[in-house]
Amino acid sequence: MSAAVTTVDMRPGGLWLAFSQNKLAWVGLVLLSLIILMAIFAPWLAPRDPLEQDIVARLQPPSADYWLGTDSYGRDVLSRLIYGARISLFVGFLAILIAMLVGTTIGVISGYIGGLFDQIVMGVLDVLLAFPTLLLGLMIAAMLGASLENLIIAIAVTEIAPFARVARAPTITLRQRDFVEASRSYGCGPFRIMSRHILPNMLSDVVVMSSLWLASAIRTEASLSFIGLGVPPPAPTWGGMIREGFENILDAWWLAVFPSLAILLTVLALNLLGDALRDASDPRTR
Repeated sequence: MSAAVTTVDMRPGGLWLAFSQNKLAWVGLVLLSLIILMAIFAPWLAPRDPLEQDIVARLQPPSADYWLGTDSYGRDVLSRLIYGARISLFVGFLAILIAMLVGTTIGVISGYIGGLFDQIVMGVLDVLLAFPTLLLGLMIAAMLGASLENLIIAIAVTEIAPFARVARAPTITLRQRDFVEASRSYGCGPFRIMSRHILPNMLSDVVVMSSLWLASAIRTEASLSFIGLGVPPPAPTWGGMIREGFENILDAWWLAVFPSLAILLTVLALNLLGDALRDASDPRTR
């Protein structure tokens, strides 16, 4: 008898059960919702143009005029922080989406075919997994150059191998299930079996892990921006703001503290949501 594959119920009732069992998930949901709304309505929420410079008001501490102070060019930190959420979330979501599509496809095909093909593919993925995420992203971003598109590609490549690993394991189990054997007996081809029978039964596992790896993608984006391999200035990015604040840490502490708190809250929200969904998919915690 083939082993059963446990997945999280992604229907509204199943999601409600997941959140009801983990109260901290509501904290993550509220935090992430506020950050997303802040990014969407940035033109209306930002008090000033994030690129507008005022040398007279440079390095002003938090005050009634500038709630989070100004940077070394006199730009409003609050406005840049709000607009920076757009770049961080856009890069993170798009990079994870690309990695999920490519990695899941590779994992399902490799797990279904098996044999020598599976060994070769997994060997290549093991090489990618041998590099730390930040180091691999750093090498790719350095080769491609600093731009928004190259930053997304670099982060996506670092997350392909984990997605492929997560997709491959349930595929190996599912390909031996009775309903897959029945599909073969009816003459269904490999593509139809993988797309109609295997992928829907393991997609929830991938979605759950994507919520956790999204936090890693945002951290990687901030780290690459910090070392100058992210979106080129003067575009407001949280990592770039921290870099500027690090250069003025003794004179203007607010430049590094506030974008760091923004990254901390975003990663915390994503981890709380991901942990809740992961716990819901584990039968030992249900």
